[in-house]
Order: sequence, then C-alpha cells, then structure tokens
Amino acid sequence: MFGEHHDLVHEFPQFKDKIHDLKTKNAHFAQLFDQYNDIDHEIRRIEQDIETPSDAYTEELKKKRVLLKDELFQMLKSAS
Repeated sequence: MFGEHHDLVHEFPQFKDKIHDLKTKNAHFAQLFDQYNDIDHEIRRIEQDIETPSDAYTEELKKKRVLLKDELFQMLKSAS
C-alpha cells in the first residue's frame, strides 16, 4: 500500500541486529537483501507516480519482493 515501508527492519523489527549481522557475514544474504531493497525502492517509486510501468510489471515486482522476503525471513529464523 502507498506510503508503507517494506524494508526488512520495518517488516521484521525483532531481527534488526540479526539483519545487520547477516548482511556483514553472509554474502548470499547480503545479495538477496540488496535485491529486495532494489525491488522495494522501485515499487515505492511506482506507488509515488515517479515511474509508471504497466500493472502487470508492478505485480511481478511485488511477487518477487514477497518471494525474497520469505527467503530472507527463513534465513533470519535459521540464524537465530
């Protein structure tokens, strides 16, 4: 939804320290984290009408963001 923050710290505040730890110590996590942030940033630009791609493209981005978030969450749970 417009105006909502979907960065990982907002999504999983209980894992704030673990997110930082994994970003610095796990290259795969860091790569997925960067991909997630890039997609989230692009979606926010679309929601703010800075970019105006097709609805299908926007929905595809949102699906990718959810899949990445699920994978990152599993990594966070496993590391705890």
